[in-house]
Amino acid sequence: MSQTENDVVSPALRKLLVVLLVLFAVLVVDSVYLGSITFLEWIKGIGYQGAAYQFAFLVHLALGFLVTIPVIVFVVLHLCRALDRPNRLAVRLGLILFVVLLALLVSGILLTRGLPAFEIQHPETRTVIYWLHVVTPLIACWLFVMHRLAGPQIRWRVGGAVTLISVVISVCAFWFAESGEKTTPEGNFLPSLARTDSGRVIPAELLMRNDYCADCHEDVHAQWQVSAHRFASFNNPAYLFSVRNTRQVALERDGDVRAARFCAGCHDPVPLFSGAFDEIDFDDENHPTAHAGITCVSCHAIEQLGSPRGNADYVIAAPEHYPFAFSENRLLSFLNGLLIKGKPDFHKRTFLKPLHKSTEFCGTCHKVHLPEALNEYKWLRGQNHYDSFLLSGVSGRGVESFYYPPKAITRCAECHMPLAASADFAAAPNDDSGRLTVHGHHFPAANTALPHLLGLPESVNRAHRDMLEGALRVDIFGLREGSDIDAPLVAPIRPDVPALRSGATYLVDVVIRSLRVGHLFTEGTADSNQVWLEIIAKQNGRLIGMSGLLDSADGSLDPWSHFVNAYVLDREGNRIDRRNAEDIFTKLYDNQIPPGAADTIHYRLDMPELAKGDVEVTARLRYRKFDTNYMRLFQGDEFKGNDLPIVTIAEDSVTFSADGAPVVTESWERWNDYGIGMFRKGAYRQAEEAFRQVAAFDRPEGPLNLARVFIDEGRLDEAVSALQEAARKGAYPWSVAWFSALVDMQNGEFDAAIDGFLSLFTTQFNEARERGFDFSLNYRLRNKLAQAYFEKSKISKDERRWLKMSEEHYRAAAELDPENVTAHYGLTQVYARLGERDLATRHRELHEIYRVDDNAHDRAVAIARKNDPAADHAADSIVVYDLGRLGL
Repeated sequence: MSQTENDVVSPALRKLLVVLLVLFAVLVVDSVYLGSITFLEWIKGIGYQGAAYQFAFLVHLALGFLVTIPVIVFVVLHLCRALDRPNRLAVRLGLILFVVLLALLVSGILLTRGLPAFEIQHPETRTVIYWLHVVTPLIACWLFVMHRLAGPQIRWRVGGAVTLISVVISVCAFWFAESGEKTTPEGNFLPSLARTDSGRVIPAELLMRNDYCADCHEDVHAQWQVSAHRFASFNNPAYLFSVRNTRQVALERDGDVRAARFCAGCHDPVPLFSGAFDEIDFDDENHPTAHAGITCVSCHAIEQLGSPRGNADYVIAAPEHYPFAFSENRLLSFLNGLLIKGKPDFHKRTFLKPLHKSTEFCGTCHKVHLPEALNEYKWLRGQNHYDSFLLSGVSGRGVESFYYPPKAITRCAECHMPLAASADFAAAPNDDSGRLTVHGHHFPAANTALPHLLGLPESVNRAHRDMLEGALRVDIFGLREGSDIDAPLVAPIRPDVPALRSGATYLVDVVIRSLRVGHLFTEGTADSNQVWLEIIAKQNGRLIGMSGLLDSADGSLDPWSHFVNAYVLDREGNRIDRRNAEDIFTKLYDNQIPPGAADTIHYRLDMPELAKGDVEVTARLRYRKFDTNYMRLFQGDEFKGNDLPIVTIAEDSVTFSADGAPVVTESWERWNDYGIGMFRKGAYRQAEEAFRQVAAFDRPEGPLNLARVFIDEGRLDEAVSALQEAARKGAYPWSVAWFSALVDMQNGEFDAAIDGFLSLFTTQFNEARERGFDFSLNYRLRNKLAQAYFEKSKISKDERRWLKMSEEHYRAAAELDPENVTAHYGLTQVYARLGERDLATRHRELHEIYRVDDNAHDRAVAIARKNDPAADHAADSIVVYDLGRLGL
């Protein structure tokens, strides 16, 4: 090309063009590498982004911003010289190329997050821009070739070299890609089941950089700051008292505090994984890790889950960060943020894995067993939200629930991490509202004590109150004259309300029904949770009966109240009253209520002689996180009374001898709930009476629940008839299939039982599938199917075939619940018949580990019943509480 004024590229522009082409060549090579990794991740579903990728992306950003202005300058100057050239095709192609280049550069800028001026966060918008950024380079290359074909000869060798380098890099990216699969390391923090990926400690500072997370996740961090997870460790005064005692017991008994690691795997991850927890003289008030709580990284750096045994059965790793993480240099810190926001995939894969969205992730700490290393006795079951949820109708896994939701709630987060509107970088359109939201990290549940003790804003407790209020229902359901539950029942109370006679004695039946709880209520710290029924009976404003009232002096609760919790004992029959898990031995009683179930409580009301006027009876289900005795223990000299917030979960009131009152709940459901409560107590006659009333309303629940009664009483022919009637009336087909299969098993009809259990295992019910139910995860069902196969093997010529099928389902049940005594007992029998002696011995040993020691239970219970008259009374299967204990 001659150096004339008509030349479209001046010498100066030529130099700029050469520089730009070199930079674009580097960008092409860099982009091919980035794209290869992205494509590889897409086809394999495994993350391959590491430090090299992040530096390559930093180069991509730097070069992209570096060429933007020079490209525009070159094109503008080039157009000024070439716009009037006679080769109109070249001009048009050049103009189109310029537009495409602008789209490429602008889309790159729009995708970059962390810039001071603006950021685009909406996922769908970013997706459109991303694909524009991916496609425009290909179009630009093609247009550039077409544009240059109209001009000087293209130097193909240079282009070929760039292409060759790009291909080599792509091949290398595929060649050196690893599977990403890791083996699960052995436990190194026993008796906690938590492990680190390396088997070594993790520096505390790597687990405590919450401020680093807060830079981008301000809303989530603010929610976490007032959560129970934030105050799960030594910064929780109630837990501090308990873990101090456990550490002291372990030190005196073992000479070290390692047994207390049982607590630390979930409550104290930072001191545990940094090694500080094992220090005998660990300063639980001033040590930097003591007040860390469950930090952001403590949860989000978990990379594997072990078995569903709970007890912190997970693997945690020191997370790999982007370049310049934690740098105090402002420029380098800015670049770090630019990298994360511009290309967050590696960050997401590091800190938000699929396991974090699972119920099993929550279950790893919300399911507990007490290991022998802690109690020096044997394996015992502790609190267990996970299994009661898994087996419930709420989760869509339970086959024997009394009630089912319209849609299965399959994840804990649906209730305990409610969506909150947010401008956070993690915000996404998580529902149909179109709003950007995050999953709330304040974890609303039931711990109303912690915000109160720590002086947190009342709004924090409001979320917990909202979770509690209305979660259960209280219904003053029926009345019996006399003090015997076999007396005739007048029910349901309302719309008709009976009159009460002066001087007469009545039993008032109150029903508590679980409505919105997906696991046992109360669960968690059921030994120290204080949930009780408060009953107040007044006539003309004068108190004539009460139960469940508080002592105004110190806030103590009348021990003769009905408690919805567990009364737990040590070996000597003493109540576990100080969260001393190492001493837990057995239960005296357990009044917790399963999801969708009910409990029926009886109160004796003695009417005053010659009394006149209406009688108002009010029932309230009340909740307080800790009882007064535990408050007195952990507050010590600072204790001035139990002033913890009290939440009224549910309330009902009836005025006898008044006009009929409206009732919101349908009568059939009230009868059904009453019957459920009596059925769970073993009061089968009263339960049958109630379920016959339900059947009279032409409801399928009536005959279905009658079948439950008949099966328990061995009245199998009547159970068959009831199930047939339930099916005709439209009962849940899966429930009919379950109870029919149970009857078939007892009748020796093993083929029919197997067919019934298989229909459940494969969820062969359209309505169930539409609701999102999946019964294959129900280990009770798997055990029953395995048992049916085992029984079939005894009468079949092909014994081994049926035994192998039994083995398959027993093993599946043991995988779903590794501590399941039924599965291990079944496998013991199966392997014995198969001649697998070693396996039979192994599962016999596991059965022995996990079975309940009933003989030891009897002594502790006898001592407790002798020493505590109120608890002795409450431990009976049928309890009548006396409302006449005025002033006692």
